[in-house]
Amino acid sequence: MSTPHPSPRRHSLFGSALAALITAAAVCAGDAVAGVFPYGPRHRSINDLGNQFVPFHAHLWDMLHGRAEGGLLFNWQSGYGTSFLPDFGTYLTSPFAVLVGLFPREDIDLAVYVVTVLKMAAAAAAMAWLLRTQRRGPWWAAGLLAASYALCGWSVIEASYNPMWLDGLIALPMLCLTGEWALRGRRLALGALVVAVCWTANFYTAYMATLGAALVLLVRVVLTREGARERLRVIGRAAGTTLLGIALASPVLVPLFISSGQAYPGLVREFQPVSWADTFARLLPATYSFSSPALFVGTGTLLLVAALPFHRAVPVRTRLWWAGLAVAVLVSFQWTPTHLAWHVFATPNGSPYRQTFVLAGIVVIAAWTGLAAGLPGARALAAGAGVLAAVALWAGGSELVTGWSYGLFGAGLLIAAGAWWALRHRTLVLPAAGLLALVLLGQGAATTAWGMQGKLGGLDDYPSWGAVHGARAKALAGAEGWPAYRTDPSRPALSGNDPMLLGGEGGAYYSSHTPDVFTRTMVALGAGWTSRGRNVQSIDNPVTDAVFAVGARLRPDGTIARAEVPPLITTRPPGPELSYAEDAPFRNQELLLGAKVYEEPVSPGVCRAGTEAYLWAPEYNASARLTGGPGFRLDGNSPRNRAAVQRLGVSRGPSSALRFDAAPPPRWTLACLDRAALEAATDRLRATAATSLKVGSSGISATVAPGTKGTAILSSPAIAGWTCNGRPASAHLGLVAIPLDGRTTTVSCSFRPPGLLPGATVAATALLILAALTSGRVLRARRRRPGAGGLPPADAAKADAEAADAEAAAAEAAAAEAAAAEAAVLAGGRPGARLSP
Repeated sequence: MSTPHPSPRRHSLFGSALAALITAAAVCAGDAVAGVFPYGPRHRSINDLGNQFVPFHAHLWDMLHGRAEGGLLFNWQSGYGTSFLPDFGTYLTSPFAVLVGLFPREDIDLAVYVVTVLKMAAAAAAMAWLLRTQRRGPWWAAGLLAASYALCGWSVIEASYNPMWLDGLIALPMLCLTGEWALRGRRLALGALVVAVCWTANFYTAYMATLGAALVLLVRVVLTREGARERLRVIGRAAGTTLLGIALASPVLVPLFISSGQAYPGLVREFQPVSWADTFARLLPATYSFSSPALFVGTGTLLLVAALPFHRAVPVRTRLWWAGLAVAVLVSFQWTPTHLAWHVFATPNGSPYRQTFVLAGIVVIAAWTGLAAGLPGARALAAGAGVLAAVALWAGGSELVTGWSYGLFGAGLLIAAGAWWALRHRTLVLPAAGLLALVLLGQGAATTAWGMQGKLGGLDDYPSWGAVHGARAKALAGAEGWPAYRTDPSRPALSGNDPMLLGGEGGAYYSSHTPDVFTRTMVALGAGWTSRGRNVQSIDNPVTDAVFAVGARLRPDGTIARAEVPPLITTRPPGPELSYAEDAPFRNQELLLGAKVYEEPVSPGVCRAGTEAYLWAPEYNASARLTGGPGFRLDGNSPRNRAAVQRLGVSRGPSSALRFDAAPPPRWTLACLDRAALEAATDRLRATAATSLKVGSSGISATVAPGTKGTAILSSPAIAGWTCNGRPASAHLGLVAIPLDGRTTTVSCSFRPPGLLPGATVAATALLILAALTSGRVLRARRRRPGAGGLPPADAAKADAEAADAEAAAAEAAAAEAAAAEAAVLAGGRPGARLSP
């Protein structure tokens, strides 16, 4: 009786587990070496990780625990009220994101880190499964190659602080897997669902992954199918599956795309490809550059790919197609038209090589194609090593390479070449495989640590949750009065999204979807910004606090400043349509308030005694003060930063003249606030404001006095999607407005993201089509089953059992053949002997 062999599926699971384990170990080791959170005192929250992504995940935590103000459609906490579904679709729709809810809220940074590592491990596992699906081969080799994919430079350097991009790292092998199903005419419904999940998780990198998967499928079709008709049939199946999957994701994608078009415009860049020396330098471990493609995938993998054109066990046609695809994709990174095609036809605001993970995946698949055909011979390994040596010499013209880069690369190349050669001897299989794993672990950890070092030296970083965060959050929670009034975390901020991170309902908001109307309204009122208008700061000003119903504001010393303010909905009398003036924030505040509350200086730079001095100098990047008073830093650095209106203190008259610590800016205005006039204006607004206010997750209602004419103003930006009293809302100086004709006594507004209904309609249609296609396939399968043509039930059951036995026997035979072939090669078979059937 023969000994049963492990099934191919079990071997694939082993490979996926190994890939995930190596990936997680290398990433954690690299972060530990770098001394960053959670292993050391250095901040891990680089750039948008701390400024955007951690706060968004904190808001998701609040939603999962029922503590958020708002819901899936609308966010009351940020930007004085903004659409949330586009943000949710951009940052939080990954299946892994909900795991943050399992952690304590004060451990949100740790939660995001764990999710990041899990995504990398999942990408490795998915790639290992794909490799074993495409071709049979040693499970441990599939695991090593898949780990090199997940540990590519793009993953550990760029995507590690943009965790939603890592969903694209997972999407590429998953979408390639749907291509394999299309190639074999299987799993239409599951394929469409996989596509839908990938595009919902992160459409941006899923788009790139879809392009990469299409290229991989094209090569697979050319190499495995004969005849134009058969090839077109496979491509048609794959295209249909992809389109159905994207359509299923439309309820998220359509609102997201519309919101992107309504966002404040970012910086428009012209693509400038880096030199080939810099490009090749990034193939080496332990290199860093913000503006070049992070191509590192592990020297062991690179050696197999470089040896592929010389690998005689692989058919020439196969070698040419896979090597040619890898080279073509690399070249496409450097040509503007294809660069734009990779990036949804817009050069990104930041790293210009965000598609690099696709090349890493193609390189790994090409390496596996050669390895699954048999171990490369000595000549192929030598030729491949020569190619890599030439590339390393070319990279010597780049400033990005260091002694560490060359040392790790050279040592890794020698060890990898020896290990791949040693695998011919059965007694050396375990140590050779162990050496390959150690090389990958070492190079991956070193690249992770080196990249973190470079990021900390060149990018902003933000502290992980600590005592300061806890104290601010506690103070905000103690002052909370929503919806009677807003509580604003104010400035200076710990992040660009403090209302989501710490609590409250403030004006700060940073997103790729920051609405154009919001940014322009806040700037007209004197707000500051960073990130060229996408990161809008709260305005620390009593006039705008009255307009936006901010009744509690956190001060830098941790105390709460309170004020009697009108409610969220106020009324204005009939009057002509108003518009903001350019470069006149104090006048614009008065327009929105409906009263004059600022005085002109009695002489240049001097306010009347008893009034409060406010300075507007958007381009000023230094400190300013009243004579004898403390200095206040303004952070203007056009066009990236814009300084906010700044309170300088109460004037004492001529002895409190304005002083600039640096050269006066080209534009500046000093205004003098009369507190008594402001209090009177606030009292008038409160007297005529709406009452019986009720706020829901995406709506608000209130009662106005009978006979009221004019306009009701909701103190939220007039973004698209608001419907009030049964019709689209109007706008008054950038805020939501509802006309009052004297007969209206109730104001009721609800918000629905534009595109939600069309997206849901498209998804429902796609679901019906998918159900019809699936039902048709099931019916056809049943007709082909034994017993479908009228066999008695007993005979049909017997036929089914025989078919199942035959399928099991075939699977066992395939497993045995794979194991025998692998054992033969590892026992010293000839170079190029196949590793799997």
